Amino acid sequence: MTLTLIHHQWKAFWRSKNSGKSITIRVIMALLILYLFANLLLVSFFLDKILLSVFPNVDVVSAFTSCLLYYFLLDTLTRFQMQELPTLSVKPYLNLDIKRRQIINYLSFISLSSGFNLAPFILTLPFLIKIVLPQHGIAVFCGLLVAILGCTLFNHFFSLWLKRKVNLNAWWMLAFLGVIGLLIFLDFYLHAISFSAISTLIFAAIIAQPVLAIMPLLLAVGMYFINYFFLKSNLYLDELHSASVSGKSVSDFPFLNRFGKLGDLVANELKLILRNKRPKSAIMMSFFFLFYGLLFYNNPKLGAGYGAAIFCGMFMTGIFIINYGQFMFSWQSSHFDGILTSRINIEDFFKSKFLLFTIFSTINLILTIPYAYFGWKIIMIHCIMYLWNLGVNSLMVLYFANRNYRRIDLSKSASFNWEGVGASQWILSIPLLITPFIIFYPLQWLGYPEAGLTVIGLTGLVFIITRQFWVNKLVEIFNQKRYTIAEGFRND
Repeated sequence: MTLTLIHHQWKAFWRSKNSGKSITIRVIMALLILYLFANLLLVSFFLDKILLSVFPNVDVVSAFTSCLLYYFLLDTLTRFQMQELPTLSVKPYLNLDIKRRQIINYLSFISLSSGFNLAPFILTLPFLIKIVLPQHGIAVFCGLLVAILGCTLFNHFFSLWLKRKVNLNAWWMLAFLGVIGLLIFLDFYLHAISFSAISTLIFAAIIAQPVLAIMPLLLAVGMYFINYFFLKSNLYLDELHSASVSGKSVSDFPFLNRFGKLGDLVANELKLILRNKRPKSAIMMSFFFLFYGLLFYNNPKLGAGYGAAIFCGMFMTGIFIINYGQFMFSWQSSHFDGILTSRINIEDFFKSKFLLFTIFSTINLILTIPYAYFGWKIIMIHCIMYLWNLGVNSLMVLYFANRNYRRIDLSKSASFNWEGVGASQWILSIPLLITPFIIFYPLQWLGYPEAGLTVIGLTGLVFIITRQFWVNKLVEIFNQKRYTIAEGFRND
């Protein structure tokens, strides 16, 4: 049955009207993956030298085992953001004489063809052959290989299960990111736990007793069955619609009622985001960027000046505006003609976008408050960049959104997906990135960095106060280009 389902998917791919575009994208993706694998292979051959340079006073095998758990934690984060769920049009098969376990087995089997599952072996196998096999023998070599296989499969099925849970309830995403953030804080800042020590303990035990390598494999089997039974309990026609028709947590946003028509438009936009893969990825990306400051503020060389805080503050409080706003009309490309022919006031339509930006930017600003650990100056700059994002960057992205005529399929994943991306996105990145620094650096060179920050904040505030004027300008541009935008969405 698995082969039959694969055969059906193969036919569906070649009979699709967009098969030519899909082949081109797959070829580009294959070349990119091969390039990444080549880099991993190059690193793997010099992994022993890299480890000796980083850990000069530690045995190279011990250094290797101390890093494994960190690798798999990073792998979990990467999979959560980039690994796609295996797809199959389930509905036509549910009414046929096909057991649900056969459909689930197909989904589980086809999901294994992910580059994420091959990467750990490309990175570690040459090291195991070069160092571990001569020093510790075939038993330890096989034990570590089986342990790495078990950890890889556990991550694989855990990521699939988590992403499916997130699709049903977005709170799972917040819980997952919160746990990861807490673990990072406990390890790197409070030093209450040490994943390096835990990793060394686990894999040193496997080196001493290779038979223990079966434990990660058993955990992977357990995670497979958790994923299996979750799919089995949700693989029903009524369950397939439950998230979109019956869940009040998804459909109802009582706090938006106070905004009238604008609240209704924002509520519809939130439903669109939460029910579709690609816009939901924009939310996920905005929360991932909350950890962006850890790369700068924890590094004295990078985080010492105002420039790093301005850069981080702009991205952490405005990443949703940047990532989601630049495709503002493309998200509605499938029903854009309906918007043009409906009784929706275009001015209210634009104002609802600003309200949506304000909601997410405010949430992000609140979530960055823990960065006060690095100094209250950081929070002050985040507030300044929050005003800049709401005042200036929001206008910029909507201005360029009026010039984006590319359609987006909401159901497709955001990972390596360039649908809807055009020249306007690349042009947009230039003023978004450099404009605050054009204001700040001249005043810093004159010896008044605080004045530069003040000007940035006041500029954002002025644009917020005069927003009605800019909304009228955006509406005017939209009315001139709306038919061109609609035609682009139809023809793409």
